[in-house]
Amino acid sequence: QVQLVESGGGLVQPGGSLRLSCAASGSIFSITVMGWYRQAPGKQRELVALIISGGATNYADSVKGRFTISRDNAKKMVYLQMNSLKPEDTAVYYCKVDEGAPRFQTYWGQGTQVIVSS
Repeated sequence: QVQLVESGGGLVQPGGSLRLSCAASGSIFSITVMGWYRQAPGKQRELVALIISGGATNYADSVKGRFTISRDNAKKMVYLQMNSLKPEDTAVYYCKVDEGAPRFQTYWGQGTQVIVSS
């Protein structure tokens, strides 16, 4: 079965940096879009960043210039480099992977906690 495993979350000071990683394993083929979402307590889950097969990216306005999404297609991994972290970045971060043909399936990781606090 397909599984996504996130890592790299933790507690960090405001202004600090974290790098999140997500590894896809199992019988997944033709990955199209990979992305990161986050959900803070009492808030809706929101898109943080997306990266498509060709490398084009899309970011939420709140993280532009601070976060960078990247992917390694050979390793089936997606990363989120988070710099200049703010307390409002505190959330559970979820990895999402979209599989193309023939299954067109969406997969979610279990989430990794990011806390930005002094």
